Amino acid sequence: MKLNIASFLKYLFTCLLLFSLQITEAQKTKVIKDGVLRRTYNYADTLQLDFYSIPKDTISLKPTVILVHGGGFTAGQRNGGDEAGLSRYLAKQGFNVASIDYRLSRKGKSFGCDCATSIKMDTYIEAVADLSKAINYLTKSTSIFKVDSSKIFLIGSSAGAETVLNFQFMRYDYRFKNLPYPDANIIGAVSLSGAVLDENYINYRNKIPLLFFHGVKDSIVPYNTNSHRSCSTTDTGYIVLNGPKAIAERLRDLNGDFRIFYNENGGHEWASLGYEFPEQISQFLEEVLNGVANMKDFENVTSPIESRE
Repeated sequence: MKLNIASFLKYLFTCLLLFSLQITEAQKTKVIKDGVLRRTYNYADTLQLDFYSIPKDTISLKPTVILVHGGGFTAGQRNGGDEAGLSRYLAKQGFNVASIDYRLSRKGKSFGCDCATSIKMDTYIEAVADLSKAINYLTKSTSIFKVDSSKIFLIGSSAGAETVLNFQFMRYDYRFKNLPYPDANIIGAVSLSGAVLDENYINYRNKIPLLFFHGVKDSIVPYNTNSHRSCSTTDTGYIVLNGPKAIAERLRDLNGDFRIFYNENGGHEWASLGYEFPEQISQFLEEVLNGVANMKDFENVTSPIESRE
């Protein structure tokens, strides 16, 4: 039999590449608290995600949570204390969890009232594109991640929550419609101090159960309908956002399900304080999975800071 040198070299290169990747994966694997594994992957360009799972779990495909950190598109990290803590907690409850990077295109720059509205819009679009790429990456490698693409949850804080809500509801807007959306089923989402650009895009096809944590006096991301960062109509960066109260009113019209934990005197600190309610978040996820998330609730919740005083 005649040896095909080109084919042999191609085969050899593939084997070496796979071996190299396995070494890289092994170097990035780290056992963390309570037997939860955290593995780090590059999912697009220099963007990374931390994947949390139980290594001894024999379930073939599992419901998966995608966590998107906050930071105003200028800062924040996927592996901060809040993000890692919630990821570990949910992994121990039986979920896969992926805490992701996304482009911080405003790092070192303003995202306030002096940042042009068009730039803010581009920033939102970039973040939604990155979230889409991360979900695509996870769901196309089921042998590695064991992600059930029919059971995806999204959790976001502040800018991350805006990304999550815009991902779910804005894709039919002309500015968002051509992004690389994944072939995956989002079955629920959690927003910590988040808002959507236009609640009117929520409809019978894309409505999902939503859980919110939000301060009523948030001057950065509004609880109801107001401008981002409370900018005036004459500011360069004036843009209107719709927070949980506005979203809930829309969902009521569609007979959708939601639960809002609000704090009457709270501000944007609830983007972090929401992480201190892992039991409520886990309960919400379980209710959605079990098909019993029939909720239209507003609940005034005490700040964890106040409860410790």
